[in-house]
Amino acid sequence: MSKTHEIKVTKRELQRKGASRRLRHAGVIPAIVYGGNAEPVAISLDHNATWLAQQNEWFYSSILSLNLDGQITKVLLRDMQRHPHKQLIMHLDFLRVNENEKLTASVPLHFLNEDASPAGKAADVVVSHELKEVTISCLPKDLPESINVDLATLKVGDIIKLSDIALPKGVEMPVLALGKDHDDAVVTAKAAKGTTTDEEAPAAE
Repeated sequence: MSKTHEIKVTKRELQRKGASRRLRHAGVIPAIVYGGNAEPVAISLDHNATWLAQQNEWFYSSILSLNLDGQITKVLLRDMQRHPHKQLIMHLDFLRVNENEKLTASVPLHFLNEDASPAGKAADVVVSHELKEVTISCLPKDLPESINVDLATLKVGDIIKLSDIALPKGVEMPVLALGKDHDDAVVTAKAAKGTTTDEEAPAAE
């Protein structure tokens, strides 16, 4: 289950772009909260605090608790606009979360025990992480901040697919319902170019 992370925000009036520019110059990020049965609400966040928070995985994949004068709104980050050249966040979009409705979110994959696996120990094997995150569906209470993929038994020639990943209780991958053609590779272990596996080696004369 994902932890919730509280972020203090301030309500603002919807104004023209010039007002948003002044906010940014003052070290404040304009943002919007939408979704659910309520009207969109314009808010602002402290830039420095948000810049530090967004360096963590949880900022993108966990439920965030926006604190507006003591009133908590649970949301997911849906969009972030960055400055093309500077280390500045230009705007944020947050989607309200209904605790009784399933949500769809992308969560990062954490690969464990690769170095201890047969493939990881072999000098002539290339282990490739084909996917870095997956899209899941679950109730907000079941949302994980990340999903672990155990590579302890990975051998040369192995392919770990989406369907091979052990998901937490209450979590599913909608893409798998589309059929085997959508069961993409997550990790592959291949012999490096110029080497052969025992199965590929030519028989001795």
